[in-house]
Amino acid sequence: MKTLYDRHVLPRLIDLACGVSMVTRQREKVVPAAEGTVLEVGIGSGLNLPHYDPARVDRVIGVEPDDHIWKLSRRRRQSLGFPVERVGLPGEAIPLDDASIDTVVVTYSLCTIPDAVAALRQMRRVLKPGGRMLFLEHGEAPDAGVRRWQDRIQPFWGPIAGGCHLGRPIPELIREAGFAIEDLQAAYLPGPRPMTFNYWGSARP
Repeated sequence: MKTLYDRHVLPRLIDLACGVSMVTRQREKVVPAAEGTVLEVGIGSGLNLPHYDPARVDRVIGVEPDDHIWKLSRRRRQSLGFPVERVGLPGEAIPLDDASIDTVVVTYSLCTIPDAVAALRQMRRVLKPGGRMLFLEHGEAPDAGVRRWQDRIQPFWGPIAGGCHLGRPIPELIREAGFAIEDLQAAYLPGPRPMTFNYWGSARP
């Protein structure tokens, strides 16, 4: 049972935090490369939608199990130049056919999916031969001292941040799910280091 905080406060906090300028600049590095039929896992409030190239994208199918944050995407779904539809199931159970998607996009979502590897395997399953996954995530920091802080903060952070995990080893999870990473970049963004180490790039099955 979701609390009042989960239903009404947390979606707006996520929309605000994930829409700050430095995160928007990160999205601009990744999302415009999507093409064809796109599956966005964890579409949330639609913060990626303005960054898709309508000349390259046919449609976007968004996986988003939370009704409350999806409602916040309404304005961003208007006048895009391509249709957007929602699949309201979790990422671990994507109800799409095998080899039906040209591009999978996942941004700042693997931190909250309970079984990230299972979800990534679903993303691999639905990709067409030659398709690719574009990813942008925060996760495990390279510095031991920062990782210790990630571990210390996690018990308090998770409950107030929708189940977010600060220190997931994103490249390892992607490889474990059967992807080959073809491009990988990583850096700290401005802000508290336990929360701001980013990984981004692309991978193919």
